[in-house]
Amino acid sequence: MTRRSTSRRRFLGAAGAAALGGLAGCANPFGGETTEGSGEDLGVPSLSEFRGSGAIVDGRPAPGGTSIDELPDLSGSLNLYIGGGEGGIYKGFIGMLEDIYPDFSVLDSNSPSASLAQTIVEEVEAGATQADLFWSIDAASLGFVAENDAYEPLADEALEPVPADFRGADNAWVGVAGRARSVPYNTDVISESEIPEKVAQFPETEALRGTMGWAPTYGAFKAFVTAMRLQKGPETTRQWLEAMREAGTDRHRNEYLVTQAVADGDLTAGFANHYYAMRVKNQRPDAPLDLAFTNGDAGGLVNVAGVLQVKGTEKDDLITNFVRHLLSAEAQEFFATVSYAYPMIPGVEPVGGLPTVDELNPPDINLADLADLEPTLELMSEAGVSG
Repeated sequence: MTRRSTSRRRFLGAAGAAALGGLAGCANPFGGETTEGSGEDLGVPSLSEFRGSGAIVDGRPAPGGTSIDELPDLSGSLNLYIGGGEGGIYKGFIGMLEDIYPDFSVLDSNSPSASLAQTIVEEVEAGATQADLFWSIDAASLGFVAENDAYEPLADEALEPVPADFRGADNAWVGVAGRARSVPYNTDVISESEIPEKVAQFPETEALRGTMGWAPTYGAFKAFVTAMRLQKGPETTRQWLEAMREAGTDRHRNEYLVTQAVADGDLTAGFANHYYAMRVKNQRPDAPLDLAFTNGDAGGLVNVAGVLQVKGTEKDDLITNFVRHLLSAEAQEFFATVSYAYPMIPGVEPVGGLPTVDELNPPDINLADLADLEPTLELMSEAGVSG
């Protein structure tokens, strides 16, 4: 398929020549001094201050979209519940906003997204809301809060740049950074043409039997299985899990380790979010590692980190302005080049020659439905692949 082979060549061309910059060790990507930019007396940093470093930005065009210096100043204090994982990276961007706007501050509480979602629902039900805004690393937690009526709709002007697929119903939430399911594979062992285009074909692909890896206890994997269950039904999903287990799929603690094992040649291929391959390439630019994407099924799921306005807050205007900053050209460039996330607005390219979001073909499901996790955990247990 042209889309897949083209993306493969582009990825290798951009990432293979030198180490990718950005996320390794979650290091701070900023250097140099703040410049007096178009933000006038606010001292808005230049675009380079919002970018990761290294080969990943070489030849990268300026991002499109609304620039921070076109937005109203941020002023006031926000109480933010922010999910773990990429939360440290997101706090880096928040710190930049606090430097740009002296009258703006964020008080944050950091815990796993699922735990924070439960806390928000309980606090709203008790009439004791503590947070103004919830920033989750996945749509499932956002969906849980929305389903329990613990949100207030975001303003239309805040959501306008983002495609409908990455927004919640009734403006409940909006994605700010995306991650795609992918198949990292070892290019010394297998070619992209040998990687199935449908996830259902993996158990029967002889070249992959006993040579693949996964991380069943990992949250991203559970979301992937949930998407399969929603699209194909529980019985088909259970049979697939059993077939992959019986085919000798190797178990790992997380998807970064899966991707490392592929790069080492210990595995031929695996299941992982796309950015783990970028992290490996950052450390080992010559690693024989590339990505393939399945077509129209759960193996091509695109999940999002996103934000939701918590019910009971009285900071509507500040939240609207803050969300617009998260969807600015600079913010989306930051997320794309520091955490290797998929941008949520047109005009900002993904890194490393990855296919754009509209070139991928994810399953036709509502991302908020990924919150229905309990049936997935039961199914995985029945299939013998739970933790």
